Amino acid sequence: MSDTKWRLDVDRHACISSGMCTGIAPERFELESDGSHAINEVVDEDEAVIDAAESCPVEAIKVFNAASGELVSPVD
Repeated sequence: MSDTKWRLDVDRHACISSGMCTGIAPERFELESDGSHAINEVVDEDEAVIDAAESCPVEAIKVFNAASGELVSPVD
């Protein structure tokens, strides 16, 4: 089991409230009246988080390595 932590960043200005992230990773994201947000800013590695970031139609979700700050997802 990995001990790598990821930091989740949701750009609430870019978010269009599609709900893709909450459908894919409901334990990681919540949808509110002003857009989605991460339930916890720092999380353990979780493939559902990557799927949510890559499924966001406006790429409002960014996943970073919490230790290095390196962008994990979405990547081109």
